[in-house]
Amino acid sequence: MKKYNVGIIGATGAVGQEMIAILKERKFPVEELRCLASERSEGKTLSTPFGDVVVQKTSKDSFEGLDIVLGASDDNTAKEIAPHIVEAGAVFIDNSAAFRMDDEVPLIVPEVNPGDALNHKGIISNPNCSTTITLVAINAINKMSKIEKIYASTYQATSGAGNAGPKEMYEQSEAIIAAMSERADGMNHGADIRPKVFRHQIAYNLIPQIGGFDENGYTSEEMKLQYEGRKIMHLPELKVSCTCVRVPVERSHAISANIITEEKLCLDAVREAIASAEGCRLYDDLENGLYPMPVVTSNQDIVYVGRLRKDLANEKGINLWCCGDQVRKGAATNAVQIAELLIEK
Repeated sequence: MKKYNVGIIGATGAVGQEMIAILKERKFPVEELRCLASERSEGKTLSTPFGDVVVQKTSKDSFEGLDIVLGASDDNTAKEIAPHIVEAGAVFIDNSAAFRMDDEVPLIVPEVNPGDALNHKGIISNPNCSTTITLVAINAINKMSKIEKIYASTYQATSGAGNAGPKEMYEQSEAIIAAMSERADGMNHGADIRPKVFRHQIAYNLIPQIGGFDENGYTSEEMKLQYEGRKIMHLPELKVSCTCVRVPVERSHAISANIITEEKLCLDAVREAIASAEGCRLYDDLENGLYPMPVVTSNQDIVYVGRLRKDLANEKGINLWCCGDQVRKGAATNAVQIAELLIEK
């Protein structure tokens, strides 16, 4: 079997580390693993499943001899280094938002639009984590009848903000529990909570804002489901109304979605379609209290779908609840799956 030289940008971060682990898990044929990061990580030795690798500083000269580069960097870094990756002859699979809405760059969820990946011109974009999880869950419905509208609320884990997110949540929780033990009164029982990662306290709280607000009062995170969903599902008229909420959960995003289709669908047929859909697990046994939850779906790649029911306000509506690991399927695994599409062609 042919082996490939693979680079990871942001190799020392949470998503980069997950990418390395998943390459091994999925038996991706790696010849050389090149770990790239910022200057502050340069020279650090990473212990990987492919052996010890010394981290190199990401620069325009980092990509010679590579076949595939998986990116786990910020938008500005992705934009800056993308031309150099393409010039070196590698394919750049980018997890940032830099190229998602570029008409020349495919935006891929392998379970939904794998064929689009082969139309790349050297760059392929990985969607937003909540978009990926939601579209895997609803793709089977769209195959039955075109989806016209989605009303969604996302409940997004703290690790979506990086390693510092859960750390802040746990530190705040510990401070409040310590204050409770002293029987203090008032907000947070007197604990001094000073948010740094999030705009507000995250422990024992919900924050209904992820991203900046636009002129209509929607955040940038909320609009991604519409814009990215249109491109991935080839539904240019798709309309989405979304609210994104940061919740005090360590890992796995959850989404409540109301799907409005062109035709009225049979709930049993929808249930059957989701149960057999690629990347999905129907997890919907109300009598036994089985439904998707972050504690069930973390550290694996399947999107769990449950609470399936007919919408009571619209006869063409289907309501569902889905959960998926946003670090894995929402980012790292999806990128590796795209790389698999490239070597299978």
